[in-house]
Amino acid sequence: MRAMLIRDLRLAFRAGGGFGLGLAFFLILVVLVPFSVGPQGELLASIAPGVLWLGALLACLLSLDRLLALDFEDGTLDVLATAPLPLEAALAMKSLAHWITTGLPLVLAAPFLGILLNLPTQGFSWLVISLLLGTPALSMIGTFGAALTVGIKRGGLLMSLLVLPLYVPTLIFGAEAARRGVVGMDVQTPLFLLAGISLGAIALLPFAAAAALRMTIR
Repeated sequence: MRAMLIRDLRLAFRAGGGFGLGLAFFLILVVLVPFSVGPQGELLASIAPGVLWLGALLACLLSLDRLLALDFEDGTLDVLATAPLPLEAALAMKSLAHWITTGLPLVLAAPFLGILLNLPTQGFSWLVISLLLGTPALSMIGTFGAALTVGIKRGGLLMSLLVLPLYVPTLIFGAEAARRGVVGMDVQTPLFLLAGISLGAIALLPFAAAAALRMTIR
């Protein structure tokens, strides 16, 4: 399991589909937003939680088409499907590798980029907590979407259409938790719902993704 995780991390960095791409997109989005809505500090502060969460979601989406494509092309998925290691565990490791190379850097960068959007300092911690709780769901849902579309020529668009509706609850509760933290409201309800989505995705989607892959590999 550890060797597979290390391999996937190296593959993600070498393929250029993880750490750098997600952070670059996140930075570009945050830098451009003030130019589009104007320099009003109050307006930027009010939209900052939603913009940062939307940026994190789209950054995670960028690298999903490469999540399983390389392993499909070189036959690694066929080996994994017949290996003693459960395919569900292998897909969970791939999801974890995606989160480490994409979700975690976004979580760490979000407070610094929040400064560009005039995010109040009391909202920094809640933004980080909401991203920590929600981004694992984005990676796991993305792994499921990648499993459904692997092997389909130009399946990136189809995968986006399948994954984005599943991302919406995470986006809603994540942005709401960050917004409530900024204004000093109770954040427990959206955070609990966000954590529930992530736990449910981690518990159920590896099995769904493995079933989809087995149908594709046959």
